[in-house]
Amino acid sequence: MPRLTRLTPDTAVGASRDLLAELVSRHGQTGDMVSTMAHSPAVLGGYLQLSRAMGRAKLNRKISERISIAIQVQQGCGLCLDAHVSAARAMGVDEEEIERARAGSSADPAIAAIIALALQVYREPTSITDEQVIALREHGYSDRAIADVVGIVALNILTGAFNLLAGLTPESGTDA
Repeated sequence: MPRLTRLTPDTAVGASRDLLAELVSRHGQTGDMVSTMAHSPAVLGGYLQLSRAMGRAKLNRKISERISIAIQVQQGCGLCLDAHVSAARAMGVDEEEIERARAGSSADPAIAAIIALALQVYREPTSITDEQVIALREHGYSDRAIADVVGIVALNILTGAFNLLAGLTPESGTDA
C-alpha cells in the first residue's frame, strides 16, 4: 500500500503544480511515481531533469536497460525492475540476456564489463581501478559512455529509493 498520496495538477502546489500540469498536457497523464514525487518540487524537478539528460546518454539504450535491471535487483525496487525488464524486452533484449542482467552480467564480455562497473558505482565506487577503465576503452566504450554509467546508476538510485520510501510496488504503481 502506498505510503504517500498521489498529487494532481489540482492538488499540487507551486512548482509541482506547474510541472505536473505540463506533463499532463504533453502526455495526458502522469504515473504514480511522478505524481507522488510532486510532494517535493525539488525531487520531481531533479528527477525530470536527470531523466531527460540521461535520455541523451551516449551509452546504447539496450545496455543502459540491462544496467538498470542489475541495479534494481540490488536495490530491491520491484516497480523499477518491472519497468526496466519491460523496456528491455520492448527493445529486443532476449530473456537469457535479461536473466544475465538480473545476475549482473551478460554473455557479451563488453556488456558484462560495463554492468560490472555500474554495480561497483552503486556498491563501492572506491574499488574502481584504472585497469577497469582501460579495459572498458579496449571494449570500445568512450569516456562519455563510461561517464554516463554514473548518471544511469544515480537515476536508478533516485527512482528506486523514492518508490521504496513511497511504498509504490508493481501492484500499486503504474510507472517507475
